Amino acid sequence: MKRIRELFALITGSTDGIGKLTAHRLAQMGAGVLLHGRDPEKCRTVRDEIWEASGNPKLEYYVADFSSLPDVRHMAASVLESHERLDILINNAGVFPASSVNDQRFLSAQGHDLCFAVNYLAPFLLTHLLLPCLQAANNPTVVNVVSAAQESIDFENIMLMDDYSPMRAYAQSKLALTMFTFEMHDRLKDKNIRVNCLHPGSLLDTKMVREAFSEPLGSAESGAEAEVHLATSPDVENVSGAYFEAMRPAKAHSQAYDQQ
Repeated sequence: MKRIRELFALITGSTDGIGKLTAHRLAQMGAGVLLHGRDPEKCRTVRDEIWEASGNPKLEYYVADFSSLPDVRHMAASVLESHERLDILINNAGVFPASSVNDQRFLSAQGHDLCFAVNYLAPFLLTHLLLPCLQAANNPTVVNVVSAAQESIDFENIMLMDDYSPMRAYAQSKLALTMFTFEMHDRLKDKNIRVNCLHPGSLLDTKMVREAFSEPLGSAESGAEAEVHLATSPDVENVSGAYFEAMRPAKAHSQAYDQQ
């Protein structure tokens, strides 16, 4: 693999939690890091924090709300305008509607289920739009951050108009992103783009977990370590189309392997 100092990495959802720690680690390793968040002030603060900690000036940020597909398109256009190539794309951003009351459905700006929009449609669209940048790199890699919480998708009820629950919405969206990983690998394997997904760990200490489940069971640092490993380690440089639990290859939900 290319030396890390020669790489450019985009990490979505990198102003907090595992994404922020991943950005810190890659910057400390010398990579150029493209941050992403919804709040421009928070993006600037995290960029400056990482710069001060790492001494790495190759930092920039992009602002987009992933519950809005036009925002995703605008962000992709900005990245394409600024970069001819992208070596690493980590689709880390995610949402869990922890404040649901009586299983109230939350919708995106375009009327999609919020989890499905942010956790699946946004990274699906962003990855496709950034393919020119990825294809211009030498052995680029895409890492999709999923979850061991996966629930089969009812293709007659994708937006969960019936039998909605926040957990089901989240688990379905993460399985969809896992399916996308496998399908993208099949379609792009001749173009030498590695595509993998990982469950970074159960109930790690992040804002989303604290709001939804109160007590974390693991450290956010361990999740960041797993993301950096899958994106950069020589141990996995020939691996694509795989699902990992932390740093170990594992099996996803059975529906993810259903070609039909």
